[in-house]
Amino acid sequence: MKFLDEAKIFIKSGDGGDGCVGFRREKYVEYGGPNGGDGGRGGNVVVECVDGLNTLIDFRYRQHFKAPRGRPGGGQNRTGPSGQDVILKVPVGTQILEDDKQTLIADFTHVGQREVLARGGDGGYGNTHFKSSTNQAPRRADPGWPGEERWVWLRLKLIADAGLVGLPNAGKSTFLAAVSRARPKIAGYPFTTLHPNLGVAAVDGDELVIADIPGLIEGAHEGAGLGMRFLGHVERCRVLLHLVDGTEEDVAACYQTVRRELAAYGAGLDAKPEIVALNKCDALTGDVVEERQTALAAAVGRPVAVLSGAAGIGVKTVLGKLLSAIAADRGPGEQRTQVYAP
Repeated sequence: MKFLDEAKIFIKSGDGGDGCVGFRREKYVEYGGPNGGDGGRGGNVVVECVDGLNTLIDFRYRQHFKAPRGRPGGGQNRTGPSGQDVILKVPVGTQILEDDKQTLIADFTHVGQREVLARGGDGGYGNTHFKSSTNQAPRRADPGWPGEERWVWLRLKLIADAGLVGLPNAGKSTFLAAVSRARPKIAGYPFTTLHPNLGVAAVDGDELVIADIPGLIEGAHEGAGLGMRFLGHVERCRVLLHLVDGTEEDVAACYQTVRRELAAYGAGLDAKPEIVALNKCDALTGDVVEERQTALAAAVGRPVAVLSGAAGIGVKTVLGKLLSAIAADRGPGEQRTQVYAP
């Protein structure tokens, strides 16, 4: 399944049906009269948040959604049938934005949430509606009201408990593969990860959802590398796991580079709880690990963990710290994150 986290679509609700001009013409009925019915209401365009989706790929091949119009009214005061609603199904974490990509229309954070994006037009009145003591045979019937139409943007921000951040080739995908059943692409070169990946890790009888996003480089806020396009996927995370490649000479500079990019992005990412870990320790000698751990701790201002996703060293310790941080951030009675991760 291809990953798509942004799509632009056109929606149009149905027009209302026209009212009817009709009169009673029955044998042996001395007095007739107007009996034209109203038109039916046009169909709505509704967005529904459903389980089992984690991408907007369905909107890659179809961008226009139009609800049917209401049917015209009929004689004998019959109201025309309403048009059927068009229901768009989106994954948890989807935001609906106006065409300017700034104004938020709706934010879908839980399964079952529904929003009407475009309401169908009302049906026009039939001539029965206009009869009065001074106008006993009206020949007026209103046309149906037009529906609404607009262009909107769909933007997906994955909902996860923990988000992995770091420079390219810091070992984020390897860590995700080590703690979950996710199988992201892993290779010995930067920018192996081209789109976010989700994994579910089991820790002491509990579960936590981890999101891995493509690595950041210096100048990402100006569009360098893959830029900050995917940072929105960790906006909803409760805690960040910042992985620093231990094989780099200046681990403190690597850490500070990513922190600057998080601060430049905004949205409170630099204020989120953060656990920092020196990764790839299996490729270093003990003395080098201790030296670089000390340098990184000095830059962070607190102790840092040491781990190796490939060798499984320190993984359980880091997962335990993540679980503790997530539990502290959860409100009373709040349930853990529920999200579909293949």
